[in-house]
Amino acid sequence: MWEMLIAGDIRHQSSRQVMLVGRDVIPYKLRRESGNNRFLKAMPGWQSVIRSRPKRNGMSLRTPPLRDVHEANDASFTDFGGWEMPVEFEGIQSEHAAVRESVGRFDVSHMSEIVLTGPDARELMQRLSTNDVRIVDGGPNLVYSMCTDEEGIILDDVMLYHLPEEFDGDWLFVPNAGHDEWLYEWAIEYRDEYDLDVTVENRTDEYAMFAIQGPDASDVVGGATEADVDDLDMLEMLVDEIAGVECLVSASGYTGESGYEILCDATEAEAVWSALECTDCGLGARDTLRLEMGFLLSGNEFDYEDEPRNPYETGWGRYVVKLDTPFVGHDALERVFEEGVDERLVGIRMIDRGIPRNGYSVQTRAGKDIGHVTSGTMSPTLNEGIALAYVDESYADPDTTVRVEIRGEPKKATITTTPFIEQ
Repeated sequence: MWEMLIAGDIRHQSSRQVMLVGRDVIPYKLRRESGNNRFLKAMPGWQSVIRSRPKRNGMSLRTPPLRDVHEANDASFTDFGGWEMPVEFEGIQSEHAAVRESVGRFDVSHMSEIVLTGPDARELMQRLSTNDVRIVDGGPNLVYSMCTDEEGIILDDVMLYHLPEEFDGDWLFVPNAGHDEWLYEWAIEYRDEYDLDVTVENRTDEYAMFAIQGPDASDVVGGATEADVDDLDMLEMLVDEIAGVECLVSASGYTGESGYEILCDATEAEAVWSALECTDCGLGARDTLRLEMGFLLSGNEFDYEDEPRNPYETGWGRYVVKLDTPFVGHDALERVFEEGVDERLVGIRMIDRGIPRNGYSVQTRAGKDIGHVTSGTMSPTLNEGIALAYVDESYADPDTTVRVEIRGEPKKATITTTPFIEQ
């Protein structure tokens, strides 16, 4: 699994608008009545920190800098985390195939960007991150991590950038779409609580971000910059010009293919995009690509209100939780590590014909409910139904035969490891 993470970082996106109605504290849900899990409640010190994410009902959607460019190229749009984003151009199937077989480009400017600057920037970044930021010591690199609350529940999964000297700032962390204001305030709260000397800035509207993904990605990016991007190892980055625009180029992505993500000034986005000519791809193909790899999706595999989970339940705790570092939620996750989990995220491959969808029940042969689907699709590569699902730990072993209830009918399926395809 770790090799797949390195081949394409598992973050980004929310498949539905996840802005929640405003109130002081988000209540937790009692998800189970037995086992090691406790009834989770908001901690007293979090009354000002854990806020609901305000809804944008009645407000216009945010738009990426190249919204009009995409419309001129016949993009179809969707509401994605409060942003109006292209979901497809020529079609999800062809865009998916372009990335698996050659190269495609995605506009992911809906991603959030929060920059930390100052003497204590690294300490704050560590306090907010379940992973060990020392991983990137010695060079401008990236690390995949999670942000959790005091009870170890995932607020978001993020990429952390230890910024090179040419870039304005010390650390950049990239939450999912629509989470920028929420996690900006959360970072401010903890900066003040720990009395740290660091400036926190929400620069989401200042940047554009593009992802060039696929086996031929280095040809496209390498042809647009003077830098030898082939020399970049996965999760390394550099600063260079594309079309005369200074860009932060990282060897990362969300598709399982080799590729690059490029951050640039929003006002210069069109020049950079035009220099990276290849197949236009929307977020629909991005979702099918990440699901074939078993990558997590904010709003599906975890959601603070609707699908509250800790990193160990997702199966990624062993990669992103470093218990020898201090972070928000450390003690709670140490208990989970020692006690284990009652449910675990697994892959599901359909044996019977059918497409599993979010919320569908996973059952035993006898009809006992043992879990539910969080993401599902008809895999364009495999031409069969695949899904991610939380199931009871006792049924989570690979090759366990289960049923997925699709439109009222139990369809035969099997538990499997991810990724679903070999890369």
